[in-house]
Amino acid sequence: MLRCHTPPQCGRAPFRHHGRRGEPAPPAVLVRCARGAPQVSGLEAAALGHAAATKAEGGGGARPSLAERLRLGSLLEDGLSYKESFIVRCYEVGINKTATVETIANLLQEVGCNHAQSVGFSTDGFATTTTMRKLGLIWVTNRMHIEIYKYPAWGDVVEIETWCQEDGRIGTRRDWILKDLANGEVIGRATSKWVMMNQNTRRLQRVSDDVRDEVFVHCPKTPRLAFPEENNGSLKKIPILSDPAQYSRLGLVPRRADLDMNQHVNNVTYIGWVLESIPQDIIDTHELQTITLDYRRECQHDDIVDSLTYIEEGEEKSMNGSASAAQHKEEQQQFLHCLRFAGNGDEINRGRTVWRKLAR
Repeated sequence: MLRCHTPPQCGRAPFRHHGRRGEPAPPAVLVRCARGAPQVSGLEAAALGHAAATKAEGGGGARPSLAERLRLGSLLEDGLSYKESFIVRCYEVGINKTATVETIANLLQEVGCNHAQSVGFSTDGFATTTTMRKLGLIWVTNRMHIEIYKYPAWGDVVEIETWCQEDGRIGTRRDWILKDLANGEVIGRATSKWVMMNQNTRRLQRVSDDVRDEVFVHCPKTPRLAFPEENNGSLKKIPILSDPAQYSRLGLVPRRADLDMNQHVNNVTYIGWVLESIPQDIIDTHELQTITLDYRRECQHDDIVDSLTYIEEGEEKSMNGSASAAQHKEEQQQFLHCLRFAGNGDEINRGRTVWRKLAR
C-alpha cells in the first residue's frame, strides 16, 4: 500500500519570451474555454486573473496564491468534482511520440491532489482532514486501475475531471475521466481505492462519523462511477503468482528521485518497475491499454525489488468487459505481474496489463 497523497478559469499563463533583444515575441497562445466562451489569450487571462485577485484583496477577501491564479483547474459549479487541463510537454513523451503511462499517472495524481487542496484538505501529502490529523490517520492506496484509449501527443491539451466518494466502511474511491480538450473525446478513464490507516500503528481503521462528515460532504450523493459497466476490468481480481516467471528484471533499486514527499517510493515508480520486465518484442509492437495494480506493502529507499511478468492465458474474451475483444486475439496481449522484495520474497504489489497492437 502507498500513502496518498468559483467559475472555471478560461485562460493560460503568459508565455515568456526569452529571445534576443529586438526580436519579436511569439504570438500568445489561445485556449478555448470548455463552456464555449470566447477565446482569450494567455496574456489577457493572466491580466484578468491579476485584476480579480487585486479586487478581492481590496475588498477584504483572501487573495488566491499565484499557483491558484495560473492553474487551469477549478471545482465545478456543484462543488462535487474538480476539472483541470494540462499541456503535454516534450519531456513527458516516450518512444511512440505520445505521453507515457507514467505521465498519465502523474497527471492523475496531480489533479487529485489539487482537488483535495481546493476543498480545504491538508497539503502535506496526505490529503487529511482536521479530525484525521488529530487522530493520526492517513489515506493509503489499495488499488489503481487505468485505461488509455488514445495517448495524447506532445502539445495536446488533456482535460481531467476527478471526484471521490465512499467505498465501504474503511475506504473511499477516486475516479477520473480524461478527455482531449480539442474535441471532447474521452481518451481514458481511471479509478482507485483508498483505505484509512493509523500512521503510528500501521493498522487499517474504519472511517468514523466525524471524518465522514468532513470528507463526503464534497462527494456526489449518489454513486458516480468512471466504469459503470458490469464485469469491467477494474473489478477483476489478480491471482497469486508463483515461480517461475516467464520474464523478469531483478535487482531494481529506488533512486532518490523515486521518493515522494512522504519518503516512500512514489506509486508511479511501481508502474515503471512493472514495465521493466515486459518482453522487448511487446514494447516494440504494442502499446499499453490497461494497467491494474494492487498495493500491498510500502517500499523504502534502501529496498531491492524484483519485477516478474507472467503471460496470462485465455483472458482475451473477458478483457475490460469488451465483447469485441475476442475478434482481436492476435492483436492484444495480457500479462500478470508481481513486484517483490529481492531479499525475503515478500510481495510489494500485484498487477495486470493489457496491450494492444500498435497502428503503424
